[in-house]
Amino acid sequence: MELIKNLKWRYAAKKYSDQLVSEDKIDQIIEAVNLTASSCGIQPYRLYVITNPEARQKLGEGSFNEQIYTSSHLLVFAGFNKITNEYIKAYVDMMEQQRNLETGALKMLQDTLIGYFSPQTTEQNVIWSDKQAYIGLGTALIAAAELKVDATPMEGFDPKLFDDILDLPEKGLHASVIMSLGYRDADNDYLASAQKVRLPIDEFSIKIK
Repeated sequence: MELIKNLKWRYAAKKYSDQLVSEDKIDQIIEAVNLTASSCGIQPYRLYVITNPEARQKLGEGSFNEQIYTSSHLLVFAGFNKITNEYIKAYVDMMEQQRNLETGALKMLQDTLIGYFSPQTTEQNVIWSDKQAYIGLGTALIAAAELKVDATPMEGFDPKLFDDILDLPEKGLHASVIMSLGYRDADNDYLASAQKVRLPIDEFSIKIK
């Protein structure tokens, strides 16, 4: 299985070279994230792809993760602050159009989603959208490995700084998690040649028959 080989190859790169990732590969990673699973299928986060050097330098201020500004690209997974009725209606409308259904064919789904999300607090919505964003993060890591692009998932950043610089609150969003993309600097990254360490499969997984 080629996927297993690629996952054995990948690691969280600490040092990046100056080589840039082609836009074709970046677009493939973006499409993979767009195709990934999300609860109820409503994609409650947005993906920011940042290459601007000045913006990335500002985003990396105070962080121990220099990969924020030394990599080729930076991905910011920005979760929704609120799952609004308007968003649900618009998304269900899009579902009906893409599936060539009559208007109102998915009203039961729409009403169910509105009934579920309407009573929830902003905090509950934020936690839920963050969980969905992490599913997207996992897919991005796998897609990058398939393309032999190095990646570093990161929580070591200042969410408020990201929110302010990217004007996320004005868009009803917040920074959930980030990931850099690029190519490893094998000569200067101490982890590049290190053995991948994982638990033995029979200790990690439990099969109940």
